[in-house]
Formats: sequence, C-alpha cells, structure tokens
Amino acid sequence: MLLARNSNYLPSFFDRFFDGEAFDWSNRNFSETNTTLPSVNIKENEDAFTVELAAPGFEKGDFKLELNHNLLTVSSEKKVENETKEGERFTKREFSYQSFSRSFTLPNLADGEKIAANYDKGILSVVIPKKEEAKPKPVRMIEIN
Repeated sequence: MLLARNSNYLPSFFDRFFDGEAFDWSNRNFSETNTTLPSVNIKENEDAFTVELAAPGFEKGDFKLELNHNLLTVSSEKKVENETKEGERFTKREFSYQSFSRSFTLPNLADGEKIAANYDKGILSVVIPKKEEAKPKPVRMIEIN
C-alpha cells in the first residue's frame, strides 16, 4: 500500500519540477536547424534599453523584428544554395539553411512605438526607448512658504 501512495505523489512532484522556466520547451526561443542561437547582450541606461544580437554573416534584410503587445521577436531565415551550371557534374552539393527566433518581453516602462534597429559589423542593435514618465527626473527644489 505504501508503494501505491508514493507512486501517486511522484508524478505530481515531477510534473511541478518540469513546469519551471528552466524547462521551457516552447518555441519562444528556438532554432529550426539546430544551429546555435545568436548571443545577446542587453544594456540599460536612463533613456533606453539596447538589445545587441551577434549574427555575423547576415545582412540587414535577413532579419525580421515584430512587436506583438509587449513581446519583441527577432527572427531570421537565410537560405544559400551553391549551384552548378547546366552541363556540369558534381559529386558534392551543399545547401545552407539557417533560422532562429529570439523573443523578449518588454517591461511596462518601454516605449514600443519608438523602437529602432541597426545592423553593423555582425551586430544587430535594437534600441528600445523608455517612456518619458519612466525616466529619472532631476532634483526639484520646493519652496517653503
């Protein structure tokens, strides 16, 4: 009887253990081709957040940025085919296909309407400005009457 009672407990324990974010197997951040996801740096200053995504070898037209509610998604799909000319024989033909998707939940103080992106030297930089009310205010002196 003791084994039966414990066996009912174990599935519940393991179900809860794998429910955590560390075991998030959803397709929120994924690579369809089992390639490495681009590394990301996220910086913050008084005016904005900056997301830097390392993706050398891409072109700015290879990226797609979408904002859906507070979820910013950066994705890319790149296909390269090394073709031979008509009449040529080949013993090896290589195809290259790379795709990835990275998603970031924006904080409430981010201004999604003013997001800007730039791709330079293998780094995609996405600047997410903060809303004016979220920026620190200068010290204000209050007069005493």
